[in-house]
Amino acid sequence: MSLTKLPVENLLELCLQKNNLAQLEIYNRYERAMFNTSVRIVKDKALAEDVMQESFLTAFNKLETFKGTATFGAWLKRIVVNNSISAYHKSNKYVPLDEYSIKGEMYSDEDGIAEISNKSPKVQHLLKIMKTLHPKYDQVLTLHFIEGFDYEEICDILNITNANCRTMISRAKESLRKKLNL
Repeated sequence: MSLTKLPVENLLELCLQKNNLAQLEIYNRYERAMFNTSVRIVKDKALAEDVMQESFLTAFNKLETFKGTATFGAWLKRIVVNNSISAYHKSNKYVPLDEYSIKGEMYSDEDGIAEISNKSPKVQHLLKIMKTLHPKYDQVLTLHFIEGFDYEEICDILNITNANCRTMISRAKESLRKKLNL
């Protein structure tokens, strides 16, 4: 059986044995979704590529810590989000969203990882408006609505209290509503 037909769990077992072909197959299955996740946070294609590469290396080096309580895709996405936020804070810059294009159509793979289509006029308008928000608001709304993290996960990722998280999301939503004239 070729590696492309193996389930993720079998590929992960091979990755634990340092099988480079299995690692390449895992990379090929997840790289587009992880790139999209990173680019939405760091707002820069090149930096998102670097973050994604670093995140895959981290995942492969720490694969033995993967407990399987969540899907591998969700575990990897958490690494990408954390690395992206760190990189964003290090770069300390805010690049307008329309300077890059998010790849891909809307789909959800077997691990529940969704990508946003950049073809929908409603999505284009919403993302354009979101880029005008304060970077913290854009970041928290991206984590909550686009990446699908709940309040507790956002608290962990941003290292903030639950009350601060709820306040920030509430203010970000209100700011977005005002900009959308709702």
